[in-house]
Amino acid sequence: MIKTAMVMAAGHGTRMRPLTNDRSKAMVDVGGRVLIDHMLDRLSAAGIERAVVNVHAHADHLENYLKRHSSGPEIIISDERSELLETGGGVVKALPLLGHDPVLICNIDAIWDERVPVIPALMEAWDPVEMDDLLLLAPIGQTMGYNGAGDFILDDAGRLSRRSGPTAPYVYAGVQIAALSPFRNLKIEKFSRNRVWDDSLKARRMFGHVMDGFWMHVGDPQARDVAEDYLDLHG
Repeated sequence: MIKTAMVMAAGHGTRMRPLTNDRSKAMVDVGGRVLIDHMLDRLSAAGIERAVVNVHAHADHLENYLKRHSSGPEIIISDERSELLETGGGVVKALPLLGHDPVLICNIDAIWDERVPVIPALMEAWDPVEMDDLLLLAPIGQTMGYNGAGDFILDDAGRLSRRSGPTAPYVYAGVQIAALSPFRNLKIEKFSRNRVWDDSLKARRMFGHVMDGFWMHVGDPQARDVAEDYLDLHG
C-alpha cells in the first residue's frame, strides 16, 4: 500500500487571478472547501498517512492554514519560498521528505465526482515491476474545465503514448503514482515532470488508469464557477 503523497501546491496561480491576488491557488474555495482540502480529503479516504506539500506563492498563508489541520494525513512542508522549482524540480527537492517507496503525486486543481473510489482503484492498478509511472486518466468526454485536445493514447496493455494526431481520447487527471528512483540522479533545479515522463515513455514503463467518474480541472475563475455549479447540482 502507498502511504505517502506529494501535493503540488507551489504554483503562482496566475490564470486564477484575481482569486489568487491574496492567496495561493490551493486556498481558492470551490463548493465550500478550499482546493487543497478537496485533495487532502481524497488522500485521507484512501489511507494516505503522510502528505508532503510544496509551498511558494503566499506560502505563509497556506502553511499556517495547514498547521491547523487536525485530521487526515500528517502534513510536511517542502519549502520552495526562495525558488519555484516546477513540477519536476519540486519532487527532486522533496525527496528527503518522501522516503524511498513509490508515492502519489497530486495537483491541487483537479477535483472529481467518482462512481468508484478513484485513488484506491489507481493504487490497486499499480505494478512496481512493470511501471515507473501510472497516470490517472479521464476520458475527454467526461471532463469539465479542460479546453485541450487530449493528452494520451492508451494501448491494450495499459501503456501510454502521447497524442500524435489532432486529438487523443484521454486527459491526464492530475494524479499519478510514481517510482522515485528516476528522480534521484537529477539536480534540484527548475524543470517539468515531462522530462521524467519522456524517459518513462521511451522505456515503456509509463501506464495509464482510466477513472470511473467525472473530472473537473479548476484552473481559472470561470472553471471554478462551473465546478461549483456542478457540485451544487450533484451534491
